[in-house]
Amino acid sequence: MGCSQNDYLIFLFDITLDPRREAGKDLEDDVVIIYNRVPKTASTSFTNIAYDLCGKNHYHVLHINTTKNNPVMSLQDQVRFVKNVTEWREMKPAFYHGHVSFLDFTKFGVKKKPIYINVIRDPIERLVSYYYFLRFGDDYRPGLRRRKQGDKKTFDECVSAGGSDCAPEKLWLQIPFFCGHYSECWNVGSQWALEQAKYNLVNEYMLVGVTEELEDFVMMLEAALPRFFKGATELYKTGKKSHLRKTSEKKPPTKESIAKLQQSTIWKMENDFYEFALEQFQFVRAHAVREKDGELYLLAQNFFYEKIYPKN
Repeated sequence: MGCSQNDYLIFLFDITLDPRREAGKDLEDDVVIIYNRVPKTASTSFTNIAYDLCGKNHYHVLHINTTKNNPVMSLQDQVRFVKNVTEWREMKPAFYHGHVSFLDFTKFGVKKKPIYINVIRDPIERLVSYYYFLRFGDDYRPGLRRRKQGDKKTFDECVSAGGSDCAPEKLWLQIPFFCGHYSECWNVGSQWALEQAKYNLVNEYMLVGVTEELEDFVMMLEAALPRFFKGATELYKTGKKSHLRKTSEKKPPTKESIAKLQQSTIWKMENDFYEFALEQFQFVRAHAVREKDGELYLLAQNFFYEKIYPKN
C-alpha cells in the first residue's frame, strides 16, 4: 500500500526536531533524496511512483510546497529547510520533492548532503506542454480551473503574434533550476548560469534523466537505490498512476513556430543544457543497461575485491 498524498499536511518549517539518534541505525535509513522537479517534465508521473512505493519500501515522501510556487527560498527558509532535511530523524529515510531550485547544502556546514536527482525535457516541448496546461489543465485534476482558462489561442498563434506566454524568455527555466539560489542564475541568457547548471548537474546530482526516456531513468534508480525504488520499474510499466498526467488539448507546434523559437539565444542555451544532460544520461546508461530482444536489462556487478591483506 502506498502513501496517500492527502494523508496529512506538515508545515515543513515549523517542526520540532528530535536531537536523539537511534543506536545502530542502518545507514540506509539516514538517506535523504531531493527531487527538485522542473514543471512539465513528467514530474507528477514519476513522483506518483514514489508515493506508491513508500509504504512498501518504508520511507517518507514529503512535498515541498512554496508560496506561489516560488522556486527561490529566502535565506531564512534555506536555513530552516537544511536543518529540517538533515535533522528530522522521524522522517528518515525521506524523499522530498517540489518545484525548488538547487540548494547547495555545503554552504550551511552540514556533514552529509542529500542525494539530488532530477528529470529534464526538450525545452520547446516543455514550453508547449506548459502553455496548454495553463489553459486546459490535464487529466490529473480535470476540474481544477487553470490560470489561463478560457484563452483559446493556440501556441502557434501566440508565436505568430509575439505573445508573452510563448516568448523565448519563457524557455529559461531548466538552467536556473539547476543553477540554484544565486542571483545570476535567474538573469535570462546568462552564460555563467549555464556553466554553473552544467557543473551542478555533473557534480551535485546522482542521476538526471530525460522525460523522453523516463523508463530507463526509473530502472537505473531502482538498481542504484533499491531502498527507495525496489519495484519501481514494474510499477512504471503496469501501474495506473505512472502515465496518469497528460496535458489536455495540446497541439504540436508547426515547423515555423519551432524555427522562430530556435533563432533565439535563449533557446540555444537551454537546448545546449538539455543536450549536455542527455549526453551525460546516455553515458551513464550505456555503462549500466543493455538491450536484448527489445527488452532492457541491467548489467551485473562487474567489479570485485582481491589481494586482501593482511590475511587472517
